Amino acid sequence: MKAVSSRESSPSIHPSTPRRSPDHRTLSEMVLEDDIEFAESMIRSWDSDVDKRQKLLRRLFIDDREDARRFIKSVTDLQRAMHAYLKHGSSSEKLIGAQRLMPIAIKRLETEFFLILSENRKNLDFESLSSRFSRASMRSSVSDYLEDEGSEGESAITPPRDGNLSPNAADIAVADLRSIAECMISCGYTKECVKIYKNVRKSIVEEALHYLAVEKLNHSQMQKMEWNVLEEKINTWLRAVKTAVRTLFLGEKILCQTVFASSERISESCFAEICRDAAVNLFSFATDFGKSKKILSPEKMFRALDIYEAISNLWPEIDAIFWHDLLSPVKAEAAAALARVGEAVRIMLIQLETAIQKDSSKTFPGGGVHPLTRYVMNFLIFLGDYAGPVSDIISDCPVNPHIPLPESYFSSPTVANGEDPSAAAIAIRVGWLILLLLCKLDRKAAIYDDVALSYLFLANNLNYVVSKVQKSNLGLVMGADWIWQHQAKVNRFLSNYETMGWTKVISSLPQDPTVEISQQQIKNHFKQFNISFEEASRKQSSWVIPDPDLRDQVKLSIATLIGPGYRVFYEKHRRSSLLESWEDPIVRYAPEDLSNYLSDLFIQTSGSPTTSSHSSRPKSVTL
Repeated sequence: MKAVSSRESSPSIHPSTPRRSPDHRTLSEMVLEDDIEFAESMIRSWDSDVDKRQKLLRRLFIDDREDARRFIKSVTDLQRAMHAYLKHGSSSEKLIGAQRLMPIAIKRLETEFFLILSENRKNLDFESLSSRFSRASMRSSVSDYLEDEGSEGESAITPPRDGNLSPNAADIAVADLRSIAECMISCGYTKECVKIYKNVRKSIVEEALHYLAVEKLNHSQMQKMEWNVLEEKINTWLRAVKTAVRTLFLGEKILCQTVFASSERISESCFAEICRDAAVNLFSFATDFGKSKKILSPEKMFRALDIYEAISNLWPEIDAIFWHDLLSPVKAEAAAALARVGEAVRIMLIQLETAIQKDSSKTFPGGGVHPLTRYVMNFLIFLGDYAGPVSDIISDCPVNPHIPLPESYFSSPTVANGEDPSAAAIAIRVGWLILLLLCKLDRKAAIYDDVALSYLFLANNLNYVVSKVQKSNLGLVMGADWIWQHQAKVNRFLSNYETMGWTKVISSLPQDPTVEISQQQIKNHFKQFNISFEEASRKQSSWVIPDPDLRDQVKLSIATLIGPGYRVFYEKHRRSSLLESWEDPIVRYAPEDLSNYLSDLFIQTSGSPTTSSHSSRPKSVTL
């Protein structure tokens, strides 16, 4: 209860209570009068108005810390004496004098409180404050810390110490602020104390957020910005939100709880007034980005996931710092930001599906890896790095294909066995996107005139897909069985390619090269082999296999198909008298020549479309 002035409360007259003469004072009355006399002496010696008239620059909590301790005690004793007089209905001049004295004391405390807050802006920095306590159990840590400071009387003007070290400026300032706040609150001047604290600290918080370059942008402004400008602002926000939550808001929370340790209600109310609007504004940036549907496109998804992941990772701190009902708008805005950004990610995933299905880019000669394959897999690799956020976002948004599909495309063995249920959503989505890609590649393969080249194209692209999955986080998402099944499909494509591309060469030789045949038949077989081999080599000279391991595998397989049979036939008939008598040599290739010709196949030249071997975040690409 605030001290009651003589103007606010007139002395009560009680006729039934006889006045005592000074000689008949009780012991308690004598103690009260002594307290008031001592308080008057102490308070008037630090009268702010006197200092102002005499142009003095005295500081109670700096010039004489022992006086500061006595001053706080005097004000507390004065308040207790006033309550005692009022309780007994006294109308003594001592009560009236005490009521006139209290405003003088409070004015000095207000001045000291303001100056300590203002002069310790750097000492009460958010980083040092936030590092004092564990973020995981902030509320209990602060409580434990305050309990360790000792009793209320001992804590006044007694800064906390760290072991045997002397207290630093921040410890001293916090202890002084707390003692002044407790004194003013106990005397009924809560409103005045809190007003000073809020005005000073709110300006500091706003200054810190300005330093972090936090801007207030609505979704309309975002949609009018160039993407590179907005992306830089997102990068700035991502750095700012972590610092703001884990350092700025946490530090301010701790300072409020320490200074106003005597009242959780006052502490939370004060913190809410200082930080609520700033925190709502901070998270509204993410909310407005999620609302900006006109700027959404697949390549911008990763910035959205960065925003979603940042808020998700900060949620334990957000929940601990902004737990009070007065701060519910902050948690509501943060939750709205997650919802809006999550919705934006789902929209961009649908855009990616549509882009794959509607892609009309041409296939390149040679059957190499298509740019669409590189783009989609590069995209999915980065998507796999955000497995946690993506799973959260799409867990309630199942794939709804328009055609019946095998179950194996929608769950990895890991998910099916229940080893990691949280991976189910992203495994299904990635499997679906890969399937859309493979279906599109099937249609593109049909454009080639040569069936063998179509199969080589499919093998190259599926091998690229499998390789990217295997060498990234997608391998864990999709599972070993998925990789094995699709690698087997690559081998089937290669087998079909070899059959279609080299059957004529193989069939040009007799089924049993050791069997005895006529000279004319020998001639015909060699001649047909020359024609078939040269035709296949010439046709496939522009075909490519970008993966060096796959290229070597295919060359070895072709050599195995052709080489042994041709070597046997060659060794048996190369010295035929009929063959040697002809002017035009029938035997054009020794077995070693075949290996040389095959070694020159499938090599990607500088003029061929290139396949990027490194991973970089997908940029703006029209699918």
